[in-house]
Amino acid sequence: MSRVGRLPITIPSGVSVDVAGQSVTVKGPKGELTEALRSEVAVQVEDNQVIVERAVENRKARGFHGLYRQLIANMVTGVSEGFSRALLINGVGYRAEVSGQSITLNLGFSNPVEFRLPDGITAETDGPNRIVVRGISKQLVGKVASEIRGIRPPEPYKGKGIKYENEYVRRKVGKSGIK
Repeated sequence: MSRVGRLPITIPSGVSVDVAGQSVTVKGPKGELTEALRSEVAVQVEDNQVIVERAVENRKARGFHGLYRQLIANMVTGVSEGFSRALLINGVGYRAEVSGQSITLNLGFSNPVEFRLPDGITAETDGPNRIVVRGISKQLVGKVASEIRGIRPPEPYKGKGIKYENEYVRRKVGKSGIK
């Protein structure tokens, strides 16, 4: 058995989980998420717990067992608490401003970069050099944070660019010149 897959998911108060055929819908105070299930996995809701089991015993089912358990656990966490990812901007004159559903990034290019946020994602700036991306879908929060980082990834010589808050950028020495 999958060690992750056999763990039950506890449903917090204020969150409801509905299983209809091959889809799971999780509703909570922050919103609603839906996930389609594969036929190899069966989901049941019993006594404020969600239990994910295999419908068949084969290699594919073993692979999807832990995956769908964790996807449903992330949905429950997302609609109750939400997810966030922080990005840091490093560089002289580099800064970010959030206005509505767009982020204006000044990153040393000739023009500012305008990044549109998808529905369900919000962003805020803590000062000009820190962006916090928030949402209820862990996958979407990570994707948006990755796209923002991809505009100007950190370079190894001076460390300029956008990096995740907990990311370590390995620094290189550079040229030493003539001795």
